[in-house]
Amino acid sequence: MIELSAPAKVNLFLHVLGRREDGYHELVTRMQKIDLCDTLHVSRRTSPGVAFSCSDKRLPTGTGNLAVLAAHTYLDAAGVDGRCGLEIRLQKRIPVAAGLGGGSSDAGAVLRGLNVLFDNALGAEQLIELGGTIGADVPFFTVACTAAIARGIGERLSPAADIEGFWILLVNPGISVSTRIVFENYALTTLSKNSTLPSFDKSGLDRFSCDQMHNDLEAVTMARHPVIGTIKHSLIENGAAAAMMSGSGPTVFGLFSTERFTARQIETLVDTFALAYGQHVYATRTYTGV
Repeated sequence: MIELSAPAKVNLFLHVLGRREDGYHELVTRMQKIDLCDTLHVSRRTSPGVAFSCSDKRLPTGTGNLAVLAAHTYLDAAGVDGRCGLEIRLQKRIPVAAGLGGGSSDAGAVLRGLNVLFDNALGAEQLIELGGTIGADVPFFTVACTAAIARGIGERLSPAADIEGFWILLVNPGISVSTRIVFENYALTTLSKNSTLPSFDKSGLDRFSCDQMHNDLEAVTMARHPVIGTIKHSLIENGAAAAMMSGSGPTVFGLFSTERFTARQIETLVDTFALAYGQHVYATRTYTGV
């Protein structure tokens, strides 16, 4: 049996570049893994099939769950489907449908973990390709880098430097958002493009600036859920250097300088926002890969 951490992510910027003929959207986004993590225990068993259990009983246990889908996808690609089975136990901590990549991270962790269990039967590029068949964010969670620029539909990855010097305060108002619906309602017009795409030379990957933060999907989700704008404004009022919705939402994150805010002050902010918006408020830092 192996134990795997599946970290959440935030999108530090997200620009939608166009819609492809297959219905997917081309984008460029900077993703950062953070230390809010699900935990998976994965083991082989003699009987075929995938036995899955989860601490959150609301989640599906079949292939509607990305972790289970990833297991079946890997077994088929590695040519071991039917010869043995798996048991997967998931301890869920990342909120569901929150723009934090929880399901995608679980799937990526399963792909990485199974590759260990099956003696690296697949190469790194194969894992990325498999991840792309499961979901747009999954490739990012199959690779070791903790921050990356993702292009295409998320499958073309360039490692980036981790952001430094910030607490990352997550505020989720407890509503679920469908990524599919958000993209379906996104109108790609010149009026909606109100930011300049960042430069992606090497220096741009090494340096992060709060000025880069922009999410093309934010206005779409905010129109349906105005509380997102309220949270954003409140994070800035409470001292965040910047605040933005992650992914398709609804989680909003604020970056708080570690030089200005102590751990105790951040925990006080967690309590304040939890009182206003519910239990899904977290003080996090960048994920170290440990």
